[in-house]
Amino acid sequence: MTTTEKEQLTTVETAKNLGLLPEEFERIKEILGRTPNFTELSIYSVMWSEHCSYKNSIVWLKTLPREGPHMLAKAGEENAGLVDIGDGLGCAFKIESHNHPSALEPYQGAATGVGGINRDIFTMGARPIAQLNSLRFGDLKLEKTKWLIKGVVKGIGDYGNAFGIPTVGGEVFFDECYNVNPLVNAMSAGIVKRGETVSAISYGKGNPVFIVGSSTGKDGIHGAAFASKNLTEDSAKDLPAVQVGDPFQEKLLLEATLEVIKTGAVIGMQDMGAAGITCSTSEMSAKGRHGMVVWLDKVPTRQENMKDWEILLSESQERMLIVVKKGMEKEVNAVFEKWDLNCVQ
Repeated sequence: MTTTEKEQLTTVETAKNLGLLPEEFERIKEILGRTPNFTELSIYSVMWSEHCSYKNSIVWLKTLPREGPHMLAKAGEENAGLVDIGDGLGCAFKIESHNHPSALEPYQGAATGVGGINRDIFTMGARPIAQLNSLRFGDLKLEKTKWLIKGVVKGIGDYGNAFGIPTVGGEVFFDECYNVNPLVNAMSAGIVKRGETVSAISYGKGNPVFIVGSSTGKDGIHGAAFASKNLTEDSAKDLPAVQVGDPFQEKLLLEATLEVIKTGAVIGMQDMGAAGITCSTSEMSAKGRHGMVVWLDKVPTRQENMKDWEILLSESQERMLIVVKKGMEKEVNAVFEKWDLNCVQ
């Protein structure tokens, strides 16, 4: 262990500040056989957050139906659900909440919820065709509620309009129990031909891994852990944990993604949403039962001198991780160069 790593050694207070419980900190020390440094503890904090691991709700989620005659992907195994709708077509769909970010910064919180849910659709090879939403707000007489409604509705509309996908339906209800924390659920549906979908998987020794799309910045760091916390009066201090979206960049990423799939070079692909590089590399590797070597110094960044843990945990939007068949790197680079997007191995 280097001197720098020793200086980074953490305590139970560090763990609590990152949203971990004292008993979870002890468990991490047992797993590692030592005290984790700050980067390692940060990784655990996001991967063990409710947002990424569903550690509290998974017991209930497992009671829901997971199989059916028309399902083309088992529930929870891919970036989105996939159902056979006949005529050789499948419908990919997903709904996801962006409650905490929207409570602090309603415009970007809602907008990035829309962006993230659309990426989950087209990362499977489906083209998004429709968006929906389900919203809950507090007392309509409160100025804060009016501010939240205006920001959320505008965020949903602006991102969807710029991205080019219509909002075809939704619902909204008001109740005092949502005065502090509104519920902002975004849904997207897309169409794909059967047999042309892509899985969020990694396999094949020596196959290259690419990060494509936007550059990585400091927005959204620890966003997954933040989204799993309770909202308090001090939550406004967590504003940097709210991501910032760019729908025009996502439109380019959509077209480039669907085009690169047609080259036959893609083994697996995953959106970099919650926990960014940490989550996408871990989940794809775990699914394929393979390891992955990650070089953080090759990641395109927006700011200079970003720290290792900042790059690992950044939730900058409009990014994808792609595992490519070895020998087909040129085909992949050509597609993303055409669309003027980062494509770094």
